[in-house]
Amino acid sequence: MRTVDLLTDAFERIRDAVHPAVQGLTVDQLAARLDAEANSIAWLVWHLTRIQDDHVAGAAGVEQAWTADGWADRFGLPFDHTDTGYGQGPAEVAEVRADAALLASYYDAVHARTLSYLGSLDDGDLTRVVDDSWDPPITLGTRLVSVVADDLQHVGQAAYIRGVITRQ
Repeated sequence: MRTVDLLTDAFERIRDAVHPAVQGLTVDQLAARLDAEANSIAWLVWHLTRIQDDHVAGAAGVEQAWTADGWADRFGLPFDHTDTGYGQGPAEVAEVRADAALLASYYDAVHARTLSYLGSLDDGDLTRVVDDSWDPPITLGTRLVSVVADDLQHVGQAAYIRGVITRQ
């Protein structure tokens, strides 16, 4: 098995967790926060998708789906189109309100782009430096694993919140 096949499997697992995290919930449930400082399911899924979109598009050298495919307009968030949620506080988290279909559709669009990009790679590509502002510089393989780790954490948080709010 190639390393790229393992990365593909990891990204498939994220998709397999995103849909159940949002499916069947109302906009209000998706925006619910366990306390005033907590993230919502909508923000978590939007953010994990934005990070994947940003990082994979950057590595591939293409425009993000967020802007290229009109997702920024569909969401209509009061943020700069370059925002990914990184560093946002409670006030910004509260601004992310979206229905399950929109969240899942944006994720699916980014997921399809990710799989397409992964399909163009071979293991040798994973050693290419994609960010030399770090010491040591970040390789494509490291960047992709970082996205997988971040996305899995956030989708797990979304699933936890779903469990709490659906039992209330």
